[in-house]
Amino acid sequence: MIVVTGAAGQLGRLVIEALLQKLPAGEIVAAVRHPEKVADLAARGVQVRQADYEQPASLVAAFHGADKLLLISSSEVGRRVPQHRAVIDAAKVAGVGLLAYTSILHADTSPLPLAAEHKETESLIRASGLPAVILRNGWYTENYLAGIPAALQYGVLLGSAGPGRIASAARADYAAAAAAVLTLDNQAGRIYELAGDEAYTLAELAGEIAAQSGKAVAYQDLPESEFTAALLGAGLPAGLATLLAESDVGAAQGGLFDESHQLSQLIGRSTAPLTELVKGALR
Repeated sequence: MIVVTGAAGQLGRLVIEALLQKLPAGEIVAAVRHPEKVADLAARGVQVRQADYEQPASLVAAFHGADKLLLISSSEVGRRVPQHRAVIDAAKVAGVGLLAYTSILHADTSPLPLAAEHKETESLIRASGLPAVILRNGWYTENYLAGIPAALQYGVLLGSAGPGRIASAARADYAAAAAAVLTLDNQAGRIYELAGDEAYTLAELAGEIAAQSGKAVAYQDLPESEFTAALLGAGLPAGLATLLAESDVGAAQGGLFDESHQLSQLIGRSTAPLTELVKGALR
């Protein structure tokens, strides 16, 4: 039995879908804070269990009988470490055979401030003694594709990544990797650095958007403070605006680049090309 936490989220749902291509629905557990949000999965035979990172007792019950557990990192930046600790402790109590964790690319050396909580979580996992596999996910291409409407409206794509090359991949590719690891043997002790097969600068992304849309779009590189202000002006919450700007600065320092192709090797195919992802976003 495989348990997926955060199964109502964007990545979690994709992992469940990928697992359904490999396993009977009854062998998959969607662990979610609000079970009603995944009623559609329950209707397809997936086991649904209530699990709240802030309620340790719920976690032990949700993980009961699990052979493998995927801990999808919490979306609550700043609260991740205590929440992840609760999951790790519950997994140990439940006797989970393998814990998989979605970390961040090169967590141990990353210049992104976002990496700190992932690095600490990896340390907690090692200290727990649980058999574990670490999935160090790179950037989701969707994080940048979300800016396409504004780029088309104003003719400019804003960022702070400078000439940094970004080896991002589609969220579905990372989900496929997680499903692969969860259904393979002998994964304990492995660390995967997962990134897209191709890398691009934000200037190149702007060029791709322009080429496919037929509209003029240029990349404008901003200091971190100005990019943060622009994101706030666009209506993003302060925490998210800061996170995105800091991550762009980290990308300028190589923090979102990797050319090991471990992701495509793991999923047995090339990662989705940027051209196709941009085309889909424009549709």
